[in-house]
Amino acid sequence: MIYNPNFDVDSVLDVLRTVNEKHQEGTPEDEALRVAAVALLYVREIQKLDDYREFFRKFYTPAVDYIVPSQTFATRKEADEWLASGKAREGEIVKIADEGFRVIPQRNAKGLRFRPTPLPEELMKMKPPDSE
Repeated sequence: MIYNPNFDVDSVLDVLRTVNEKHQEGTPEDEALRVAAVALLYVREIQKLDDYREFFRKFYTPAVDYIVPSQTFATRKEADEWLASGKAREGEIVKIADEGFRVIPQRNAKGLRFRPTPLPEELMKMKPPDSE
């Protein structure tokens, strides 16, 4: 679904009204459409429409759009120095020389290490294996 961040509330309410006219009063469809319309009116009335727009955007934004590296390093050496500095936090995703990594705990020692974790753009570049 394409998100329109500037949807017109009155146009949406007009569409809901038009759709509702096709349903008999008292039906579950009638009730659902009325609840939706009044909820939208309420959000506008309490001046939270911008908050709703942001919630709506997040609701329809694919999860991969939220995968954003917290740090970007040109070299592995730079990344290792950052990791050793103590600034890294477990679970962070970083980009090292255009490849994705997640910060995870060391296996048998204290501290953190990098685990390869492809970023969305890396996955998009990968070709599926031939299915011959």
